[in-house]
Amino acid sequence: MIRTENLCKRYSRVEAVSDLNLDVRAGTVFGFVGENGAGKTTTMSILATLTQPTSGRAYVGGAEVTADAAAVRRQIGYMPDVFGVYDDLTVAEYLEFYGTAYGVTTPVIEARRAELLDMVRLTDKADAYVNTLSRGMQQRLGVARCLMHDPQVLILDEPASGLDPRSRIDMREIVKGLRERGKTVLISSHILPELADMCDEIGIIAHGKLVACAAVEVVAARANGQRQLAFDLLSGGQALAHAFRHERGVTDVLTCNETSVEILYSGSEEDQVALVRGVTLAGYPLKAVREVGASLEDLFLRLTEEPVLPSGA
Repeated sequence: MIRTENLCKRYSRVEAVSDLNLDVRAGTVFGFVGENGAGKTTTMSILATLTQPTSGRAYVGGAEVTADAAAVRRQIGYMPDVFGVYDDLTVAEYLEFYGTAYGVTTPVIEARRAELLDMVRLTDKADAYVNTLSRGMQQRLGVARCLMHDPQVLILDEPASGLDPRSRIDMREIVKGLRERGKTVLISSHILPELADMCDEIGIIAHGKLVACAAVEVVAARANGQRQLAFDLLSGGQALAHAFRHERGVTDVLTCNETSVEILYSGSEEDQVALVRGVTLAGYPLKAVREVGASLEDLFLRLTEEPVLPSGA
C-alpha cells in the first residue's frame, strides 16, 4: 500500500532522506521511529505529496506521489505534527468543512461525522468551539478530520507528541481501532515503547536511512532468545568484562565498571549456571547475579548496529 524505492531528499548539503526503501502492506500499522531530525517528517511529507523528492520514487496505493499526486491525495488522510484549527468553528462545523472540501455529500458527512466523533470520544463536544478543546482532544479531532473522506491510508506524524499519559492511551486505542477498520497506518514517534504496543511492524530511521525494520513479533522472538545478566562484584569488573568478550554464549558486553558488568547472554540455563561457577572459580569476588529485563527499546538500539532485518524475516 505504501512503497518507496531509493527515496532521497536533499536540502543543499543536508541529506534528509537517503536511499529509503519502505514496503508497508495494506491493513498494517507501521511505526516509524527515529530521533528528531532523523527524516521521519520529510518522508511523510513526500508521501503526502507536499514535498518533492530529490530522487527515487514513492507510491501510495499504486499511485506515484509526483506523477499522480491527485490520486494519492484521494487515498490518504494526513495529520502533520503541527496543524492549525479554526477558532470560530465548532467541532461539528470543523468536520463538516473538511468533508465538504473533499467533496463528500451532506448526508454522508452527517452520518460519518457522528460515527467518527463517537470513535474518537468527542460526541459530547460536537457543539464546543475547537479552540476550547485540550491538546489531546484536538489531536483526536485531527484523526477524525483525516477520516472524513474515508481514505484507506492514514499518515500520522507524531500524533501523541506533547500529550499527557491519559491522552496517549486514548490515541493508542484510536490507532488500534483504525487497524480493526482495515486502514493502513503509517505513524511516527521518537519514542519506541509508545509504538510497540499498537504496531504490526516497526522501522527505525537514523540520519535519513532506514537502519532496522521488523515485525514486532520477530523482535520479541529475538528478545526471547537472549537474556541480559548483571554481575555485581566487590572489584575486578573491567577484567571480567574483558574475559566475557571471549566467552561462548556472551553475545555482547553492554556496560562495565569495577563493581558491575552487564552482558547479553544466549546460552541455556545450564550454561548460565556453568558461567557463574566459572566466574567464582576464577577468583572474582562475586556478590550477586541478576537478570535484567531488556526493554524493546534497548533491543532496537542494538539492532541499529546490525544489518537491516527484513520485515517478516
